Amino acid sequence: MAAAAALARLEQKQPRARGPTSQDSIRNQVRKELQAEATSSNSPGAPGTNLAPEPKEEISPHLAVPGVYFICPLTGVTLRRDQRDAHIKEAILSHFSTDPVAASIMKIHTFNRDRDRVKLGVDTIAKYLDNIHLHPEEEKYQKIKLQNKVFQERINCLEGTHEFFEAIGFKKMTLPVPDQEGSEEFYVLGEATRAQPQSLEQHKQQLLSAEPVRAMLDRQRRVFRPSALASHFELPADFFSLTAEEVKREQRLRTEAVERLSSLRTKAMREKEEQRELRKYTYALLRVRLPDGCLLQGTFYARERLPVLFQFVREALQNDWLPFELRASGGQRLVEDEALALNECGLVPSALLTFSWDASVLEDMRAAGAEPATCVLRPELLAAIEQLS
Repeated sequence: MAAAAALARLEQKQPRARGPTSQDSIRNQVRKELQAEATSSNSPGAPGTNLAPEPKEEISPHLAVPGVYFICPLTGVTLRRDQRDAHIKEAILSHFSTDPVAASIMKIHTFNRDRDRVKLGVDTIAKYLDNIHLHPEEEKYQKIKLQNKVFQERINCLEGTHEFFEAIGFKKMTLPVPDQEGSEEFYVLGEATRAQPQSLEQHKQQLLSAEPVRAMLDRQRRVFRPSALASHFELPADFFSLTAEEVKREQRLRTEAVERLSSLRTKAMREKEEQRELRKYTYALLRVRLPDGCLLQGTFYARERLPVLFQFVREALQNDWLPFELRASGGQRLVEDEALALNECGLVPSALLTFSWDASVLEDMRAAGAEPATCVLRPELLAAIEQLS
């Protein structure tokens, strides 16, 4: 209030400047940025996600990782974030030439984002196939009317369902409707499939057990020599870029900042604000300092659980059966069995962890007159060790 009053007195004393004010400049800049964002999101080359366009800048040689990358489970190709959806779609479509049943099932589960609608459609298709399998002699179950209300509302609306029916042996035919004038389209089971009804049961189980095809996060596992820069992380824009919705949320949070400062916050309000901070990052870059000072580095989702981190470290060890401990900065001990998310442990967007063997294991080894080896990594990882710049 005092600041507003001071500004009002200044405005009364000073003549209004000609031309655009600083507020006008800000509005114009925001308008330009919004127009640029809308143009890029509507361009044909833009990815089919709500991610903000990535700036076309040269990659700094000092970045801890060049970016966030993914691996296509169908082709094994490493992809940038803006390439993954288009590549997976292309890989599924190319699969039709070799296995149309599997390709159509992948299309149903991957191309349709509404998981509840997919489940309803898949369950309805399974019911159709069950009727055919359980009543192979009844003609009414051998055909499906396309204009049927249930078919239209649950199946026709999903991508890939028509390809699935055709791949498992149905043929689209126009047939007269009993007691009605005219004809309608049906899916009619072909003779070859009628002779092998057990195949429909196999296709049904394959359809019910399928999952969406999703690109896997590339861990980008790297090993570095001991370095004083172990706790220094220069992260690429992938770790900080926000979606359009996240940008709006950040703007709203800034607007609410003044209100938070001018009012007492309850415990519930503080916890809600902490949860918002936890959701701020999507990825985390973690380094583990080993007993010999070497660093093991990997990329994770911010919401992945501690058991995933422990498994990542265990896979890099020579003696992967020995229990070990991980501690965060400040000595915080991470417990594998608690299955907390990385962001809940304060490990985002980056963190340096310390590795040590379990205390009871060390006691047993020393009681037997042995000392644990300082070099704990697998030889093939040490062969590719790098210098941290």
